[in-house]
Amino acid sequence: MRHNKHHASLGVTREHRKAMLSNMGASLIKHGRIETTLTKAKALRPFIERVITKAKKAAVATEKKDAIHLRRMALKDIRDEGAVTLLFNEKVAQFAQRTGGYTRIYKLGPQRIGDAAEMALIEFISAEDEGYKKSKGKKKSAKKAKPAAEAAAPAAEAAPEAPKA
Repeated sequence: MRHNKHHASLGVTREHRKAMLSNMGASLIKHGRIETTLTKAKALRPFIERVITKAKKAAVATEKKDAIHLRRMALKDIRDEGAVTLLFNEKVAQFAQRTGGYTRIYKLGPQRIGDAAEMALIEFISAEDEGYKKSKGKKKSAKKAKPAAEAAAPAAEAAPEAPKA
């Protein structure tokens, strides 16, 4: 059975995929944003968000051995000690107020010339960024409310004022 075995294979072996995600994650931590193919960006997102969660847990860990354990677990995934140190010491404060969704993927317009792959930009989201406002349905309900407000305004002007006592 292949329960819970879904992942983006990216057309490479398991070892190659792990090394590629590790290198891309280290580059993302160091530079804040990287340009890659859309498929690789979608595969990188859950990988790097798990590492960021480990860094957040280590930042609030009460015991030092728990923080060291989490750092070693992150080093297992991202095999660049400089990138992990940067994440755990400096960048983790950027994600302290976020409960998830630490990255954003932008699709870039033109396809790559050589193989026509869709290109994307993956970047970290800052703590202050609220994201997009989602619409709550169609805009027609606002048009219905507008005529009702206009009808009430002329009626108020036509009403005589009460005499002052």
